[in-house]
Amino acid sequence: MSSHRSPRAVLGNLGMIAALLLVAFLLLRLHLRESWWLASPLPVQWTSALVAAAIYAAACFALWWRVRPRKEDIRDDGVPPVLVVWASQTGFAQQLAERTAESLRAAGHKTRLRALDQVDAALLGSTHNALFIASTTGEGDPPDHALAFLSRVMTQSTSLPQLQYAVLALGDRTYDHFCAFGHQLDDWLREHGAHPLFDTVEVDNADPDALRHWQQLLGQLGGNAADVPDWSAPAYQPWQLQQRQALNPGSVGGTVFHLTLLPAEGALPMWQAGDIAEVGPHQSPDAVAQWMIGHGFATTTSLPDGRLLRDVLAVSYFPEQIPSGDLTALAAALKPLPHREYSIASMPSDGTLQLMLRRQLRPDGTPGLASGWLCDYTVPGDTIDLRLRSNRNFHPPLGDAPLILIGNGTGIAGLRAHLRARIDAGAQRNWLLFGERNVSHDFHFGNELLQWQRDGGIEHLDAVFSRDGDQFHYVQDAFAAHAQRLREWVEQGATILVCGSLQGMAPAVDAVIAQALGAEAHEALRIAGRYRRDVY
Repeated sequence: MSSHRSPRAVLGNLGMIAALLLVAFLLLRLHLRESWWLASPLPVQWTSALVAAAIYAAACFALWWRVRPRKEDIRDDGVPPVLVVWASQTGFAQQLAERTAESLRAAGHKTRLRALDQVDAALLGSTHNALFIASTTGEGDPPDHALAFLSRVMTQSTSLPQLQYAVLALGDRTYDHFCAFGHQLDDWLREHGAHPLFDTVEVDNADPDALRHWQQLLGQLGGNAADVPDWSAPAYQPWQLQQRQALNPGSVGGTVFHLTLLPAEGALPMWQAGDIAEVGPHQSPDAVAQWMIGHGFATTTSLPDGRLLRDVLAVSYFPEQIPSGDLTALAAALKPLPHREYSIASMPSDGTLQLMLRRQLRPDGTPGLASGWLCDYTVPGDTIDLRLRSNRNFHPPLGDAPLILIGNGTGIAGLRAHLRARIDAGAQRNWLLFGERNVSHDFHFGNELLQWQRDGGIEHLDAVFSRDGDQFHYVQDAFAAHAQRLREWVEQGATILVCGSLQGMAPAVDAVIAQALGAEAHEALRIAGRYRRDVY
């Protein structure tokens, strides 16, 4: 149901209310004439009528409250609000849109929440960032209220080169046209010049894994949107850190660490190349102890439910204000730390689960929450909260068709897993393009990659280092220089996988593909699932 009412609809409603009031007045005059009515209502009848009227008024208020226009941030700092748009048949997409807007506001972003039928070309043209939460009904149909947008806006020749957007598509895989309207909306935005922040996120029957992934991706808009507690907590399993190694000592960039882990109990599970590890970060033990001492709590303090306060604080944000001496209220005020997602850099054939991450620093120079936990505070033998998540959009292609892998920085982690899987399967038509700063410090997995190339597992290896003054400055420059090879490989059925930086690398690589192949072939690759991205 739309929360917007046109002026004509408002006037119509007011007119109807006025007519009903007039009828009620006329009936009351008849009632007051003794010749027409023999007796006044009994007190119990008056009471029943008043109760019924109160219930009706409460229901009307509740309905209005549910669909009322939400308060928007109208700060005039020159930055357009993030537009959050929903298209919903049952109300679930609207709820997700409201959660999305709340998460962005909590991270300091201005937001504008709209139903899709409230959106026109002028609004899209004045927006820089937009998020669309779109459900599909029946066999690929849009929600009823979205039909107005299809007829009024999607039929226009609108140009949206300034718009960056993302789509959360809701659907049911038991239907043939899964998430069809979300993809239709995505296609229309691309065709009219808008730029996707990341590939469409598909949600099958309110899948909590996909919704957590969407929440994680909100952080790509900048700020700390990803620091809002998870909408649904991951079901972590205990893993044990086996080894941690700094890969680039002396690098001008942040330190990159390579971690190897094994399940704390049981055998190593199976996963596919492209899958994700969701990690639950902890506060450092020293930080927990300092907070407890500073607020007058003994380190052995227990909460009313029997849990140790220090254990709960370890996985929570430290509250800014605490109820004095009220442990129950304190426990209720603690907000859990959100998960972090990392591309898995290994395959089960490697014998361990391997991660690769760069230590992030806050403005004051202290390590970031998750990277600090994994890179500085844990030691081999410690338990890590972790769960594996399937990432269907970045799974490898079937068979041994050619594969083009493009990435920079820590994006080599996800690409390394794909190469390991391909080599295990005997598929040798692999072309890797990788970019970093300096070959002497930042050629991650370099010895292994070069050995795979010598053994025939990598047909072409283009490593580009921006600080070394080589022929090509960035990975996209090397890719553009090999446009003819790109066209040949695509004609031979190649799939393109891109992993790494959303800012700079990913859009530049996208532009190279579009220029080398043409807009039509570029779009056909994406629709066929032969061009996939895992960018952050």
